[in-house]
Amino acid sequence: MQEAFQGSLDICERHAERLRWAINRLGDRFPLSPADLDEFSDIDLAVVDQFIMRFSKLQDAIGAKLLPGVLELTKEPGNYPAFIDKLNRLEKIGAIPSASQWLQLREMRNQFSHEYPDDPQIQASLLNKAFSLATVLLDAFEHIKAFSLPYQNPSN
Repeated sequence: MQEAFQGSLDICERHAERLRWAINRLGDRFPLSPADLDEFSDIDLAVVDQFIMRFSKLQDAIGAKLLPGVLELTKEPGNYPAFIDKLNRLEKIGAIPSASQWLQLREMRNQFSHEYPDDPQIQASLLNKAFSLATVLLDAFEHIKAFSLPYQNPSN
């Protein structure tokens, strides 16, 4: 179990590193207006794609692999059939800062799955919202890592 959890952490760390890179690369461009998107070079658009992909992949990997792994590591009793039940338990034990915050991050990831190529207003709005939430996502990841550390090395 420890090895699988470490593998999930490693995957999340890779996504987080690339998300941080994209944030640093795009940081001075935010907040975006719809007109700003028209001025983006192909390189800028590739970085935006990287940002969207890494935000989505990090949020998904944490939700699908890391959070269930935390429940296993901590040997939390009970059955959590619904995802919200898992989130509420994780919040209660201090593994995540907020269940509602996590749902907001998940919703942002879901919004990225819809494309609006002909609506720069929606594109700019989504990117601005995601850019502010990216720090929240990265902070949540760091929080989960710190919380799980004692459970990964129980002999310490």
